[in-house]
Amino acid sequence: MIRPALTEIGIFLVPFGVYVLFLLATRSGVLAPASWPIQMVARLVLGSLLLVILSLVLLAQFSGGAPNSTYVPAHIENGKLVPGVEK
Repeated sequence: MIRPALTEIGIFLVPFGVYVLFLLATRSGVLAPASWPIQMVARLVLGSLLLVILSLVLLAQFSGGAPNSTYVPAHIENGKLVPGVEK
């Protein structure tokens, strides 16, 4: 459960990282308050939220098993471990 949460946090931070790279490329002060006006931070937050929502929608739409399939979990059969399969 921690991996999806960290993935979404990483996706949220992508626009901020791109903006920091832009500030470094233009030799602006990354830590200067003038480089982080409230309108820019608001745009970055909005872009981040849109990316997170898009990733969650795509994850819900395109992940999971095939339609009408049944997952048989891993189990022991005749003394051997049989991996889980979709039937």
